[in-house]
Amino acid sequence: MNMETDKKHIEVVAAVIVSGRKVFATQRGYGEWKDWWEFPGGKVKVGESLSDALQREINEELATEVNVGAELACVQYDYPRFRLTMHCFVCTFAGISPILLEHESACWLSADNLHDLKWLPADAAILNKVAHLLQQIEE
Repeated sequence: MNMETDKKHIEVVAAVIVSGRKVFATQRGYGEWKDWWEFPGGKVKVGESLSDALQREINEELATEVNVGAELACVQYDYPRFRLTMHCFVCTFAGISPILLEHESACWLSADNLHDLKWLPADAAILNKVAHLLQQIEE
């Protein structure tokens, strides 16, 4: 039995929410990775489009809506107990200000302070792409 190929596979979506030259980050408030930072999002349900999954997860976690833009990255990451595929989309808030329903904290980060937080490993894998994206945005 090969443990690498027998790992559970989880497909998730993440919202890289930008405003000006800043990106929105959330701090997990539960579980094994409590206190680590991530881009909000979550698991894709069977038969659900990536865009629909992202809208649903943002509504469940932040009680608001996002405009889903282009896919910024697709990350494959092997956690100890599962293999993750994370689809990361550039988004903007479309509705009311977010309300933290599952996270303990949130903040807006510039490219300069993006690396200052303790990020979940899969999210950390796209930080350079996010920083580059932020640097390309016109003020």
